Amino acid sequence: MPVRRLGRSVLGLLLLAALGAGPAHGQRLAKYGAEFLAGGVDARALGMGGAYVGLADEVSAGYWNPAGLHGLSYPEIGYMHVERFAGAVSFDYGGVAMPVTDRSTVGVSVFRSGVNDIVNTLAAWNPDRGQPLPDYESRITRFSAADWALFVSYSRAVSDRLSVGVNFKGIHRSIGDFANAWGYSMDVAARYRAGPYRVGAVVRDVTTMLQSWSVNPSAFEVNCINPIDEQPFDACLGEDGTLIENNATRYQAVFDQRIPQGGTALVLPVARLGSGAVWPVGDGHTLTVGLDVDVAVDGRRAFVPNIGDVSFRPRLGLAFRYAGVVELRGGVQRLQVGDPIGVDLTPSVGAGLDLEQVSVDFSFGDFAGIVADDLGYSYRISAQLRLEQPGLERPAE
Repeated sequence: MPVRRLGRSVLGLLLLAALGAGPAHGQRLAKYGAEFLAGGVDARALGMGGAYVGLADEVSAGYWNPAGLHGLSYPEIGYMHVERFAGAVSFDYGGVAMPVTDRSTVGVSVFRSGVNDIVNTLAAWNPDRGQPLPDYESRITRFSAADWALFVSYSRAVSDRLSVGVNFKGIHRSIGDFANAWGYSMDVAARYRAGPYRVGAVVRDVTTMLQSWSVNPSAFEVNCINPIDEQPFDACLGEDGTLIENNATRYQAVFDQRIPQGGTALVLPVARLGSGAVWPVGDGHTLTVGLDVDVAVDGRRAFVPNIGDVSFRPRLGLAFRYAGVVELRGGVQRLQVGDPIGVDLTPSVGAGLDLEQVSVDFSFGDFAGIVADDLGYSYRISAQLRLEQPGLERPAE
């Protein structure tokens, strides 16, 4: 029936994605352990296809390349909101960064990705009849699945051209009261600038992120009493005809699957390499070009350019700024190859307005290479505030 299929399929997919198919014992590699952070932040960067590792020099550098935070002259605040999967998934980012000395800059970034109002039908199902209970609507509960991340960033200028940076990262993932996980790691980064050219490199999760999942078995409590006659359902009875007392055994008897178990997952390092250039064009206009590639050893091969277990994810971006105020952008945020799709490019476009101390940016494109007819477009809206006030400017040497 629809209620059962919806509730169990959504819950099952979330648990399987988080904990892996079947019980988890020991450590396993997690190809998608921090995937909620892979989409990127800042509508300007995303409008350029995410080719921003070498170009980032404002508050969003806390995400893209912490070494780029040295580009700040004043404190900055940034925020972005994204709706994905036709509004089913929301993503929010907020960041703040400020120069503290002539060579040092610090920043803090917070991220949240969540799905709300997920249906839990464990107490609304009649296992004997294979259909919802007559009053199932009053027995349905709802929960949220949310991923949180906190980045604390530090950037240090080594010379006029070279800066280095580091992120200290913590994440928390939860699926209602069913399961939650914690993970910690760090990124290291560098950025080099020579005239109009920029080069950047980041090793994400250089220490390898260890995510530790714990499962709350009591959250999987199965309703075994028929509200009509106040008698146990037959599916909840053991071979001796008595009610199965152990909830894990009862859950397996009713749904023919075990309660997932906790475990640990390893998120391997990823190298993000970026290059770019900002050229003056005419009177007060600029042309910006960026080219990035992510290099990972996570073993992904399906639809991703790869050499054995080493995968490559290129990104390309272009932006033209008119009179330092209006900017138009375009890019390729994803390249997929393989049968039967051949070569598939995922584009992204955007625009921005820079007014004194405030910037407002907008971009959109399809999500994960899936056509908009299936899941809708991803709209990204972001804003940045630069606190260009006396006394807040980066100290001189």
